[in-house]
Amino acid sequence: MEIWEQISRQRVKYIVDSYQLAGDDDEYFDDYLEEILQAYAPPQIELALVEVLIESWRNLPPMRGYAFLKRSHDLLKSWENKAIYPSISATQFRLITGLDPTPIFGDIQPSREIFISAN
Repeated sequence: MEIWEQISRQRVKYIVDSYQLAGDDDEYFDDYLEEILQAYAPPQIELALVEVLIESWRNLPPMRGYAFLKRSHDLLKSWENKAIYPSISATQFRLITGLDPTPIFGDIQPSREIFISAN
């Protein structure tokens, strides 16, 4: 496996670990996640995880484990052979994950992003 592939996988696992998305389904979740990593590009997986994470925040308790990964996989399937229109911006992705959004959103011109001050 090349270094960029390892880094991409680490980014996906970082999102999963940061939000404890595996829940109580650790072993099965890891196997299912590996299947998804084999089938889709990690940047798409990252975006799907974050999109479903945001969706799950609307419900209490938030979705975790197999159900979370199944919903992410369903979203990935819906994007197959279609243009992807994220519901979040690169800045929002960075704020939620702490990761560089460039692999998902490409190079973003600073003038295209809107920053809102808390003051």
